[in-house]
Amino acid sequence: MKRKLTYVFIGILLCTTIGFLSSVVTQSSVNDWYMTLNKPSFSPPNWIFAPVWSVLYIMMGISAGWVWAKGFHHKYVKTGLYHFGFQLLLNGLWSIVFFGLKQPLLALLIIITLLIILGLTIKWFNVVSKLAAALLVPYFLWLCFATALNYKIWELN
Repeated sequence: MKRKLTYVFIGILLCTTIGFLSSVVTQSSVNDWYMTLNKPSFSPPNWIFAPVWSVLYIMMGISAGWVWAKGFHHKYVKTGLYHFGFQLLLNGLWSIVFFGLKQPLLALLIIITLLIILGLTIKWFNVVSKLAAALLVPYFLWLCFATALNYKIWELN
């Protein structure tokens, strides 16, 4: 159990660190560039993003740690974690491209790729642990919403 908790802690630390670094890039644009954009009617208030992403990053970390604790020597664990790592990099890249580079179209292509890789991550995690896969479902649903929001922002601007 101690080993599992260690992996979960490392997973949470890794995911929240990526989230924190993404927020640094995001924050610089949220209060200026993002405010000037035309947004769709379903765009939530800005204050909602930080708490939602915080919870999602923690759930992602728990999920990854739970799978990792099953043993990296297992083919399905390795495959799932490779997919997880790739989607986590795409997650961070999206923030850099959307908010840092202010490129909604390129960000849209990244988030669509992210959704696909996350779907594969959930598939592989499900083989290892149904709980770990289930912990990623809210993230997947939020990304579906974020993809629609990204698309509409690109379309409206």
